[in-house]
Amino acid sequence: MKIPPRLRRACTRLTRDLSFLALGAPLHLLMGFLLFMAFGLVWETVAGNDSSAPVMLGFLLVLAALCVPALTVAHVWRFRRLLGIGIPRPGWRRPGRQFGYHCLAGALFGTLEALAVGLPAAGLTAALTCVWVYALPWQWRISHLGYSTQAAYLSAAGLIALAGVPSLAAAVVRLESHLTPALLGHSREEDLVRRVEDLTESRAGALDAAHAERRRIERDLHDGAQQRLVSLALNLGLARATLVDLPPEAREVIDTAHREAKEAIEELNSLVRGLHPAVLDELGLDAALSGLAARAPLPVRLWVDLPRRPAPAVEAVAYFVVSEALTNVAKHAPDATRAEVTVTRLGGILRVVITDDGLGGADPAQGSGLPGLAQRVRSVDGTFRMSSPVGGPTMMSVELPCQS
Repeated sequence: MKIPPRLRRACTRLTRDLSFLALGAPLHLLMGFLLFMAFGLVWETVAGNDSSAPVMLGFLLVLAALCVPALTVAHVWRFRRLLGIGIPRPGWRRPGRQFGYHCLAGALFGTLEALAVGLPAAGLTAALTCVWVYALPWQWRISHLGYSTQAAYLSAAGLIALAGVPSLAAAVVRLESHLTPALLGHSREEDLVRRVEDLTESRAGALDAAHAERRRIERDLHDGAQQRLVSLALNLGLARATLVDLPPEAREVIDTAHREAKEAIEELNSLVRGLHPAVLDELGLDAALSGLAARAPLPVRLWVDLPRRPAPAVEAVAYFVVSEALTNVAKHAPDATRAEVTVTRLGGILRVVITDDGLGGADPAQGSGLPGLAQRVRSVDGTFRMSSPVGGPTMMSVELPCQS
């Protein structure tokens, strides 16, 4: 006979719930038994009836303290094996919470579990009352003529109890599955700490992925579109030099195309450097910043003191901070005559300071790119400070953590 899937699932769930409760009842009631014995020994000690009661009390308390982590491990295994709920093992941490759980909540759970596990046996025994009665001698049945009505009542009560077993077992399991992980698992503070660690790791992975993607785009532009533009400019230059018998209109078109191709190459070079300069990976931050200082429209004094190279992500942020700062000086401080860039490393901090002798008054709310720059610095847990009083000078200070 084929069992219907719904009935098979219900039987499987009931078997799991009853097994879970049957394992939990002795574990919960064990601590209650130890505490009951301890209270009895305390009474004997106070009354002075037994001289060995204090020694036995001390031994019992030590035994209860040693049972607490063992019971916790047993409950963790029970939840993981039967319900698939993972509870972190606290070990010897938070002994007060563990002891409170096993002493207070354990007594409640143990009583409910014993009731849920004992109810099927009691219900089955009551439901089969008529069978038990017919197993008695016939003389007893003759002397108790009203037994059939009482047996019917007991059988009905037993069937009702059996019908309520699945709901009661499921309710007790749900109650435990909600309360026990909260009482034995991580506290709110530990959850927040773990969440912060997870977010920090995921953010670091996202930054590394974005850094790798910028490098890939830079490499593709350098090896693909830039090479094609260089080839086009060379071909146009050769055409202008060799085709001397063309009409003036045609030569003008070739000259214009050649000039625009060279301008496109320059713009593409600037775009590639803005994405991720190859010199930053090959030679490091000092060489990359030297290139920036050489291309700046005003004199830049650069001083870099790095005993060793920081992480690539930190190098990239420092490079783009200096690049954006020098661009802001050229765009928004035309009265500035010089700038100074200082990059130093003090322990685990990379400090970048950019100053100029302009008239100051820089306002992040006026679209100078400063909010985006501060956000890029915060992406690696850095700090961004800026001082730009009216009349100058303007100073931008960035501190980036680097542990490598």
